[in-house]
Amino acid sequence: MTATLTGAPTAAQVTEPTAAQTVVGGYRHEAFFWRGEDEFLSGTVPFIRDGLAAGQPVMVAVTLTHLEQLRSRLGSDVDRVRFVDMAELGHNPARIIPAWRSFVDEFGAPGQQVRGVGEPIWAGRRPDEVTECQLHESLIDVALAPHALLSLLCPYDADHLSPEVLAAAQLAHGAPVRLAPAGGGPTRGTAADVLEVFAEDLPEALGDAFVRPFTVETLRSVHGAVLDRAREAGVSFERSCDLALAVHEVATNSVVHAGGKGVLRTWCRAGALVCEVRDRGQIADPLIGRHQPDLYSQHGRGLWMVNQLCDLVQIRSHGGGTTVRIHTWL
Repeated sequence: MTATLTGAPTAAQVTEPTAAQTVVGGYRHEAFFWRGEDEFLSGTVPFIRDGLAAGQPVMVAVTLTHLEQLRSRLGSDVDRVRFVDMAELGHNPARIIPAWRSFVDEFGAPGQQVRGVGEPIWAGRRPDEVTECQLHESLIDVALAPHALLSLLCPYDADHLSPEVLAAAQLAHGAPVRLAPAGGGPTRGTAADVLEVFAEDLPEALGDAFVRPFTVETLRSVHGAVLDRAREAGVSFERSCDLALAVHEVATNSVVHAGGKGVLRTWCRAGALVCEVRDRGQIADPLIGRHQPDLYSQHGRGLWMVNQLCDLVQIRSHGGGTTVRIHTWL
């Protein structure tokens, strides 16, 4: 379906895909395509003020430039809004869903609708980050609908984001696609498609990779191997220690839950050190690592910690095995 926001540009004003939304009960997740500062503000400010007027708690998680623009335009309403720098929160896109869950849990009392503006994708994000943000945009529907009383608006810069990114945004927000990605592809999608994306293989490494199979007997060697690769790549000591701890945790999961063995691969590409663990196990929950475990939980702690420590974590799993790929920006 298509939707028009109060004060937002109409579909005719945006030559890329029209705005789209997923609606399930009290949960609404909408894409908003805009051009220029005026259109951005004309779509987001009324959305925020309508929420405040209805007594709804509001959180805004956008880039710092947009935070400053909104603060300036909202005037006396600014103190009634929770502002979050999305470049910091969404540095690793897997951290975004827990933030929205926390906001809903804190302010979404029974029957209380809450409202948010979230900008996970902006011009200049690395391609792998964009891929994970696109997965996030579908996962959030799985994580929050239908029980969360959340109205979430996701702005997309139609001037600077590619047609492929805008088309993918429509797929993630559950509406028909009016501008297909280059080369064709599906014409529409729903949140259920996230399981297919989660099962897709990641692209193969480009260039030479360091490869080390491991078992329960050789698991301890993973930590040292990652430290060596990080030092060679110029990663700082503190970040190297965090990375080695994270990769060792993933390898431990392989030993404990995936038949007692796995394979570590590391390689460098432009601007990043990549560490990957593959095994023959299968993960059924595409939200793994995005659930904040409680004090008594026996599952999910490892990948939650990995997402807190690392720049970007990609997880894919199917009947043939699981891949966890960790990127460290250089």
